[in-house]
Amino acid sequence: MATILFVVSGATYWVLKDGTRYATGYWAEEFALPYKKVTEAGHDVVVATPNGVTPNVDMMSLRPSMAGGEEGALELEAIIRSAEVMRRPLKLSDVRLEDYDAVYLPGGHGPMSDLWQDADAGRILTAQLASGRPLAIVCHAPAALLSTRIHGESPFKGYRCTGFTNDEEEAVGLASRATWLLEDELKDKIGVDYSRGAMWEPYKVEDRNLITGQNPHSAAVLADRLLELVS
Repeated sequence: MATILFVVSGATYWVLKDGTRYATGYWAEEFALPYKKVTEAGHDVVVATPNGVTPNVDMMSLRPSMAGGEEGALELEAIIRSAEVMRRPLKLSDVRLEDYDAVYLPGGHGPMSDLWQDADAGRILTAQLASGRPLAIVCHAPAALLSTRIHGESPFKGYRCTGFTNDEEEAVGLASRATWLLEDELKDKIGVDYSRGAMWEPYKVEDRNLITGQNPHSAAVLADRLLELVS
């Protein structure tokens, strides 16, 4: 059986253009559904965060309107509550990549606050890419690719990938309030070959060992692909 490292944001807020602290964290669906699929398949999950802080779920992601109804919200909440690993995360600085068969990053706006400039996240992503082992990143978590730059150059330059779109950020009312937008930064600062699907529909891009998903509904698709790869 495989051991999969989940690199999760430790942020509780994201600072907007006007200095407002916008409450955030990781997005429930993007952690819970892959966690459930991976663990039910018999694999182990280890969680790591910046400084080993306990990850904070974005409460908006547990609203029935965001979770596919009351039942969906309750299911996500139950999975998160049962996930003991979320209460004792490793520090990113203590991660030894040779202990893991794959790495997965769930999103939410949290990575836009911390992982995008976290040196340990940058080290882990760079090493995982070079290892050839699966690296799956969904929604806003590709923000962490920004932390891989050395003198402005990233090893992810030229890779095909996706991530939360400007249109989707616009639709949630944050595009005009954010200091930067993920789609723009991935194209301009990393130099990825960015593509996208329809808004809110599952969309996955695979290039060598990098697998990225556009939005929350892409998380389950990425988890299925990860299971194929680690099996």
